[in-house]
Amino acid sequence: MSIEVKNISKNYGAQKALDNVSFSIKKGEIVGFLGPNGAGKSTLMKILTTFIQADMGEANVNGHDVNTAQKAVQQSIGYLPEHNPLYLDLYVREYLEFNASIYKVPKSRIEEVIVLTGLSPESHKKIGQLSKGYRQRVGLASAFLHNPDVLILDEPTTGLDPNQLVEIRELIKNIGKDKTVFLSTHIMQEVEAICDRVIIINEGKIVTDKKLDKLVSEEKEQIIEVEFDKVLDEKLLASLSNIKSYKNTTGNLWEIKFSTGEDMRPALFDFANTHGLKTLQISLKNKNLEEIFREKTKK
Repeated sequence: MSIEVKNISKNYGAQKALDNVSFSIKKGEIVGFLGPNGAGKSTLMKILTTFIQADMGEANVNGHDVNTAQKAVQQSIGYLPEHNPLYLDLYVREYLEFNASIYKVPKSRIEEVIVLTGLSPESHKKIGQLSKGYRQRVGLASAFLHNPDVLILDEPTTGLDPNQLVEIRELIKNIGKDKTVFLSTHIMQEVEAICDRVIIINEGKIVTDKKLDKLVSEEKEQIIEVEFDKVLDEKLLASLSNIKSYKNTTGNLWEIKFSTGEDMRPALFDFANTHGLKTLQISLKNKNLEEIFREKTKK
């Protein structure tokens, strides 16, 4: 396993930041780490990157214990913290050269990551002259610089405009094909676009750890929006199997909730045909990741 966490707990005085947290991540996985503010995300990332130590439990990154082999852990990870720390008076290349010297990386690699992260147009500037989005790219370039096996990214797309978002998402996906990527974010679309697995933490405890497609598909209800060609006697809807609730939203448009994950659209087509109706439009409105997240973390 590239990342293995076993029964990790961490307290800040009377506050329990992490409570017996366990999970493992294999090479090639891109895992989204979600949770409300104060749920324990950054605390766990700081433990995995050796910035702080847990009170209880153990964690290994790329086979190295975070407590007893800190230097080996640091050499095998690329880390982008939430508040991207940069030397604003240094030029982009100067900053990357400084980091390359620490990791003993050849200078040719600097040009590679500049191109990889789309920094070429701004690479002649001082970091302090860059926009927030380009500063974020410098942080990503630094994290990728030594070609680490594990990437730990805390809010990696903060401050990026929509075009930059798409580019950085593709970059993380491509890099993640042969690495382990563990990233936290508050942007649900980010997880849906990049990740194949989701871990949700709430009040220091893991409340969900599932493949993204399974998490969304296993919801035990289905919502279908359907528009008929004429007025419907709503009492007729009661004859539909697995129906949970329904409401007329506008005109002949209905939102119908079924108490099953099974696709009920064929049953709606049959229903319309039986009662002399035509379906003008029909669409699934199942819960998205944002709705699932709210349910898992609400107090």
